[in-house]
Amino acid sequence: MARNASLSGFPELLPQERIVEQHVIDSLRTTFELHGFGSIETRAVETIEQLLRKGEIDKEVYAVSRLQAEEGAGDASLALHFDLTVPFSRYVVENAGYLTFPFKRYQIQKAWRGERPQEGRAREFTQADFDVVGDGALPFLHDVEIVLLAVDALSALPIPEFKIRVNNRKLAEGFYRGLGLEDTAGVLRNIDKLEKIGAEAVARLLREELAASELQAQAALELAQIRSADLSFVDQVSALAERHNVQNELFDEGLAELSSVLRAAITRAPGTVIADLSIARGLDYYTGTVIETVLVGHEALGSICSGGRYDALARKGNRVFPGVGLSIGVSRLVARMLSQNLATASRAVPTVVYVALNADQDWAAAQDVAAVLRSRGIATEVAVSAEKFGKQIKFADRRGIPFVWFLGEDGNSQVKDIRSGEQLAADPHSWQPAEAELRAQVTRNSPAS
Repeated sequence: MARNASLSGFPELLPQERIVEQHVIDSLRTTFELHGFGSIETRAVETIEQLLRKGEIDKEVYAVSRLQAEEGAGDASLALHFDLTVPFSRYVVENAGYLTFPFKRYQIQKAWRGERPQEGRAREFTQADFDVVGDGALPFLHDVEIVLLAVDALSALPIPEFKIRVNNRKLAEGFYRGLGLEDTAGVLRNIDKLEKIGAEAVARLLREELAASELQAQAALELAQIRSADLSFVDQVSALAERHNVQNELFDEGLAELSSVLRAAITRAPGTVIADLSIARGLDYYTGTVIETVLVGHEALGSICSGGRYDALARKGNRVFPGVGLSIGVSRLVARMLSQNLATASRAVPTVVYVALNADQDWAAAQDVAAVLRSRGIATEVAVSAEKFGKQIKFADRRGIPFVWFLGEDGNSQVKDIRSGEQLAADPHSWQPAEAELRAQVTRNSPAS
């Protein structure tokens, strides 16, 4: 980032940085739509009751109230949403009669969370979510579809290599029950801390908080240490289950589902998707496939794309709307791209052409030229004073504008590429820059050797 924000946790971008962020957003939008996902937007505020009904996050929520609210107005019960999943579940319930299921949605919006700011974690940030929601049931193949869409969406971005780490909560919960550990949510919450606090600390928590035996704790940790980019994990998991005499239908179902995800990924994105049995996702509403994604070489940044299957997050009476989806941390990604110079915008402005003035009275004629260029999709600015051509060219160069247009008598204009110095005769009705010049280009930078 170019400078520190004056209000901690609420970053602002310079124009060239904003171009990088917009490129990421535009690329994601294009990929989502190519896969048939439609765009929605939900309101920024929800009721506090709605936000807090899943998970213990009350300290992270920003409450909303009016400075001069009337007594009893009820505004104190509102808060800014801290993610897009909870608002989306409400949206589905309230609009179920107008939606066609399975409903495929993507949503790129701001969210707010009052946690301690650090790189990759801001208090105001942008997320890009994509989900498939069913009415009553949702075929498992949508889990596979979501993973493959994540591969396509992230592969289109100017970012380093990434790994999508996949597990299945059914597999894990069934294994724990087979061991005799009934508080599966508690086990999962502790396993989710594995990378942060280490195996020994997790084992201690399992013994102290959940009354797990040494054998049960070690078996749970053994499962969490299995990972592979191929189907070899199936034999490893099966052997571990046999050794501990784990027999559970939920375990068998989860193992089959995870195998299906890996089988599809091996065919379409070999080496990118990894079965990682340590992935737990701490939120209780996940019921099947769970996913986290890391940038290779930037693992300390944390997950850049995470989520999974949720079968009961959205309900309307006896009607249940199961879903599966992921959230890409746009702000987290962009912050790392900028701080590590992983990607660069070719210029800080959209302008392609700067029309210079021979004299102040030429401004109207310059606007005519600009209007023709703009009608053809060429972003154009017009000088406001007839300074020396050298100063006008220097101004365009400082702005990052590649071409300067010089008006000529009887319409005989010329255009100069101020990077190469090449100057040619030009007609605004037919002159065309290279395709790559029409928009600021964002390119991935090679890592320093």
